[in-house]
Amino acid sequence: MRQIRAHQPRLHRRGAIGVTILVIVLALAAAAFLTWFFACPCERTPGSYLRGEVVQEPVTDWGFANDVQLCQIQVNTRPLAHAINLNCMATDEGNLYLSCASCEGKRWSTAALNDPRARLRLDDQVFPVRLARVTDPAELDLAWRTRAAKLHRLRGSEGAATDNPRPEDGAWWSFRVVSAAQDNA
Repeated sequence: MRQIRAHQPRLHRRGAIGVTILVIVLALAAAAFLTWFFACPCERTPGSYLRGEVVQEPVTDWGFANDVQLCQIQVNTRPLAHAINLNCMATDEGNLYLSCASCEGKRWSTAALNDPRARLRLDDQVFPVRLARVTDPAELDLAWRTRAAKLHRLRGSEGAATDNPRPEDGAWWSFRVVSAAQDNA
C-alpha cells in the first residue's frame, strides 16, 4: 500500500500536464479554425465566410470587377459556407461572369447549381448575388473572350488579346452573376 501512495502525487502531476497539453492543443486548433474561417480563401486554400462591407444597392454595371485579379465567391454548403478565389470578368456592357476549368463535381459549383444565392467579394466589399450556369454557346464564347481580354490587360501585354478557342463544352464552365439586390429593387 505504501508504494501506491508514493506514486499518487507523480500520477496526479502527469495527469495535470496531460490536461494542460490537451487544452493548449485545443486552443491552437480553435485559433487555426477561426483564422481559416474568417481570413480565407487564401491562394488555393478555400475559406468559409467572406467578411467586408456588405453592399445592398443593386449593381447593374460590374465593370469595376475587371480591376481585381480574382473574385471571391461564397456559396451555401452545409454545415459551413464555402468560399474560394475564382476568375471573374465583366463584359463591356457590365455583365459579370465567373469561370472555372474542370468545374463538374467541384464543391462550389455543385452548391451553386443547388442554391444560386451567393456572396461575392471584390476587394473589401461583399455583394449578395445570384449565380446561373451559362450553357448557351454564344454567351460562353462571350465570357471566354471577356476572360482573355481581362487576363491580357492584367498581364500588361501589348497588342490584341489572344484568340485561343474556348475549351469544349463541359471542360470550362461559366456562371452569370446578377446582383441579388436587383431582386428587391
